[in-house]
Amino acid sequence: MPALDAGRIHLYAATAATGFAIRRIAMELQGPALTRAGPPATLRSMAFGYSGSAPSPFDAINGGRLGGGSGSHPLHDVRIEELLRATDGSLGGGITLAGPAMVGEPIRGRIDLIANHEIKADAANLRLVGLRLVEEKRSRSESHGSSTTVETWVECHGRLFSVSPFLEPVIPTRLAPGETFSATFAIPAPALGPPTAHLGEAIVAWALEVRWNVPMGFDPFLATLLPIAQHPSLLAAGVGDQGGQSMLQTMDVDGATISVASALPARPGQPLEVVVTWPGAPSGPVRVELHRRTNAPNGAEGVVATWNLSGEELAAGNARASLRLPADLAPSFDGADLRLDYVIRVLVDRRFMPDTAIERPVAIT
Repeated sequence: MPALDAGRIHLYAATAATGFAIRRIAMELQGPALTRAGPPATLRSMAFGYSGSAPSPFDAINGGRLGGGSGSHPLHDVRIEELLRATDGSLGGGITLAGPAMVGEPIRGRIDLIANHEIKADAANLRLVGLRLVEEKRSRSESHGSSTTVETWVECHGRLFSVSPFLEPVIPTRLAPGETFSATFAIPAPALGPPTAHLGEAIVAWALEVRWNVPMGFDPFLATLLPIAQHPSLLAAGVGDQGGQSMLQTMDVDGATISVASALPARPGQPLEVVVTWPGAPSGPVRVELHRRTNAPNGAEGVVATWNLSGEELAAGNARASLRLPADLAPSFDGADLRLDYVIRVLVDRRFMPDTAIERPVAIT
């Protein structure tokens, strides 16, 4: 490896993973990016040139940590708090929240800032911004005579799906070096959400920022992360697919009944108690499963918990299953063009015949 040169390092990597000719990949990385390299898997993704990005103020870890090889899930190793860049360096101070934020409720707090250098802008506002960050699959092909190699990888890319500037408090457009500004604020949270959520292969996050618009220059800003919780009344009212039927304790499904005996919405790390009554069920071994379903571009679907029953237990009526939910299970979600749903599925394994199954939605918080 060449020596370090003014904070810049050249990483060279070689691979023969598919049995084709070894080729060398070179990538230049700024020195500061290496301080955010994260775990060894991230270093490998950086070496092979995989990267991703999110818009300001969520661009603190743009680069190699937001990329990975084929089949990887870079966002699994990213915490929402790591995404925020609190300032561009033009300002000190901070934005303080008076209390936890919730969908549909007022957000109150205080701004206390100091200019580190002169700011001359034509506009300035307190803004509420929402981020949609998702994993996306990428591929490219290269022809070598009669053969073609295909490389696939994963990149994470984000966009601000919501930007709400507020007229109050009035933010001064000009600040001298060392000048301070303080103000309180009361602004509305998103009326129907979505709430903040880490969905595994996607992230929805909110931030409050004071941002200045500087013509023909970089926009100074000061920001703070704003975790927004879902309102329990919206869940109960069935707003979005994370509520409604998924909050019912008992549901009738094709002549059967699937009930949830534990509290709803279910909580990660806790048992989900299920009671099944299926008078017309065929004979055979039974599995009660919790399925994860998502529309995220690189989303992972499948069974996250299971419980086995005998055919006799099901035939006797009121068969019980206890599904242990993983502690890191992502919440049910519907917003920012993203969905994450869970269903309880009862499946009868019929020998030499197609399996028979019934299912119902269930809410996870």
